[in-house]
Amino acid sequence: MKRHSLTSDSARRALGMTGIVGFVALALCSNANVLTRFHIMTTAKAEDSLIGALQRGFHPSLGDEGAMPDLDGAIGWLNSDPLTRKSLRGKVVLVINSLRPLPYVKTWAAKYKDAGFVVIGAHTPEFSFEHEPMNVENAVRTLNVAFPVAMDSNYRIWQSFNNQAWPAQYLVDAKGRIRYHHFGEGDYGEIERVIQELLKENGATGLASGTTSVSGVRIEAAPDWADEQSPETYIGYRQAQNFASPEKAHKDSTQIFSAPMKLSLNHWGLSGSWNVNAESAVLQAAPGKIVFRFHSRDLNLVLAPAKDGKPVRFVVRLDGAAPAGNSGVDTGPDGSGEIREPRLYQLIRQKGPIVDRTFEIEFLDLGVQALDFTFG
Repeated sequence: MKRHSLTSDSARRALGMTGIVGFVALALCSNANVLTRFHIMTTAKAEDSLIGALQRGFHPSLGDEGAMPDLDGAIGWLNSDPLTRKSLRGKVVLVINSLRPLPYVKTWAAKYKDAGFVVIGAHTPEFSFEHEPMNVENAVRTLNVAFPVAMDSNYRIWQSFNNQAWPAQYLVDAKGRIRYHHFGEGDYGEIERVIQELLKENGATGLASGTTSVSGVRIEAAPDWADEQSPETYIGYRQAQNFASPEKAHKDSTQIFSAPMKLSLNHWGLSGSWNVNAESAVLQAAPGKIVFRFHSRDLNLVLAPAKDGKPVRFVVRLDGAAPAGNSGVDTGPDGSGEIREPRLYQLIRQKGPIVDRTFEIEFLDLGVQALDFTFG
C-alpha cells in the first residue's frame, strides 16, 4: 500500500477513476444501499482529459452524439421486461448510473411518464458481492426504485456507451439519438430543461415550465461540497492509498497491524489481525479496528458481514468519544451498530461545524469485510 494523495481532488470526485460500481452499489450503500454510486471504466488518458474539462467549467451541450447503443448486454432486468433500442424508439430516455441524483430522477420519472419519458438505471458491479442478483433486487426494492434497471454484470452496456465518468447521465431523443450527457453531480435544473426540450421535440404539450426542487435524505442527500475535503478511499490493496499503519501490508496474508500513533488528514490505518486482499481487509480475530482522519460532513463505509453470514457488531467513535448527535443512520448515538448485509453504511453525519476529525470503528466479531470509504 502506498502513502500518497490524489491531485485535482475536487475534479476527480466527479470521475470514475478506479473501477466500476453499479446501480447495486447504489442500494447496497444506504439503508437502501446497493446503489452507492456508479463507477465507469476509464483510462488514465480519458481521466486526465475529463479532469481538465471539468476544471475549465466544461458543460455538455445539446447536440447529436450518435445512436444509443443497444442494451442486449444486460444479463437480466428488474422492474421491466428486457428493453432494446428498438422498443424505446418514440420515447425520450434517460440512462443513469448514480445514486446522488436519485431523488430528482424518481421525481422526473413520475412527472414526465405520461409525456413519453423513460428512465433506465444500470447496475455495473465493482465489488464481488454486487454480482449477486438478490443483492441488486433488495437494493432496488429498499430504494423504492420503480423504473427499469439493467443488470450489467459483464460491463457490456457501459462499454458500449464508452462511459468515462461517474456519475454520468445520458439523454436519448425519440429517434434513438444521444443528444446530451452530463458528468458529475448537480446541474439538475439544466438536465430537466433538456428533458423538457426533447419531450417538446417529440410533440409533448402541456409540460410545466418550472424545474423540480427536491432534497435527498439519508445516503441520497447531496454532499456538502463546501466542506468535503476527503476523497473516496479503498481498503483493498488493488486501489488502496494513504495507508498509515507502521507495518507494511503483505498481500493476501494474515498479519497483525497497529494503529498509527498520529494520523494526517485523509490517512488511515488498521489495528488487530487482518488479511488484506485485492478489494477488502478481512478481520481474522476480534476485536479489530480501522481509524481514519477525515474532513467531511458524512463518513460512509462499504462493509460486508462474515462469509458465513453471521452479523458483526461494531462500535464507532469520533475523536475518541461516542458520536452522540453526529451518528449516521446506521450508528446509534452510543456508536453501536451491526453489519447484517453487504452495503454502504452511513456511520457519521455531523450536525455542527466541519473540522478535521478522527474516526474509529471497532469490530467486536471476526470475519467483517471492509472495502471502501466514501464521504459527503
